[in-house]
Amino acid sequence: MAGPLASKRVDWVDYAKGFCIVMVVMMHSTLGVEKALGEPSWLHGAIEFARPFRMPDFFLIAGLFLGRVIDRDWRDYGDRKVVHFVYFYALWVTIQFALRAPALVAEQGAGGAALAYLASYIEPFGTLWFIYLLPVFFVVTKLVRNWPWWLVFVPAAALEILPLETGSIVIDEFAARYVYFFAGYALARHVFRLAALAGARPRAALALLGLWGLVNGAFVAQGWAALPGIGLVLGFLGAGAVVCASALLARLRLFNALRYCGARSLIVYLAFSPFMAAARVALLKTGIVPDPGAIAALVTLAGVSGPLLLERLTRATPARFLFVRPAWARLGGDGARAGLPAAV
Repeated sequence: MAGPLASKRVDWVDYAKGFCIVMVVMMHSTLGVEKALGEPSWLHGAIEFARPFRMPDFFLIAGLFLGRVIDRDWRDYGDRKVVHFVYFYALWVTIQFALRAPALVAEQGAGGAALAYLASYIEPFGTLWFIYLLPVFFVVTKLVRNWPWWLVFVPAAALEILPLETGSIVIDEFAARYVYFFAGYALARHVFRLAALAGARPRAALALLGLWGLVNGAFVAQGWAALPGIGLVLGFLGAGAVVCASALLARLRLFNALRYCGARSLIVYLAFSPFMAAARVALLKTGIVPDPGAIAALVTLAGVSGPLLLERLTRATPARFLFVRPAWARLGGDGARAGLPAAV
């Protein structure tokens, strides 16, 4: 089971989170551009290659440091792992609805738009489902923390394999993703050991990454990656590959911009959608970039850099509440007294 872990930032973890958040933004950007143009782009292959492991790795990393705080009292734990994310979800779902209000009112009327907003607190809205689901995972894991690990892991794996399709985002995504989150928590020491081995033996790690790339690519190309059971295996293999690749990048100090994004991944996740949408509309309307892949790449860049720039500009202003939880939105505790940034 997970034990106490160091509280300082770990470079390879930030690299892994950076990779995941960039790939998430790239997926939404590319699919949005392709839908608008009615044709695929050269980035489509990259997002399909990453599909088996993109979110599994994100959730595995999200559970990695849970062992540090899971035994705290419910007040402190609830503040850090529930209220924290509830605040940012409520804030950013409100912002996104406000930005889309004219279109929603025109399409559904004022009453329909209001009902859609209220419904977003029952079923998560758009890209914010990840933020919505994290507190659910944190609460469930604290409740089962004293169970034998296999008594949680086996049913969670079975839920992923099913796969469940109830039409509810909360239920379906819980079933599809919880096994990775729990594995990050329960197997944290093994994940850190894998990263250490990859950093210590870079040649062997590169060889294994090459082999994994061929296997993952072959299953994706054949359309087998989402098959029951295979998807679970590819999810864990891909998460392990990201851990190894991130450990190598951290060892070589390459692509520091990726590490920077990873350290602020939740900031990017919260705010990328408006920047992505604005960049897509601007590029498609002006037509200054004719290539779909180039458009998708520029939209991805806007989606990643826009939130980081906004956070930087608001950091020392009253608008810092966009990314730093204010004192009134807390239950108490030492960490909450200082204010908790979205990146925590």
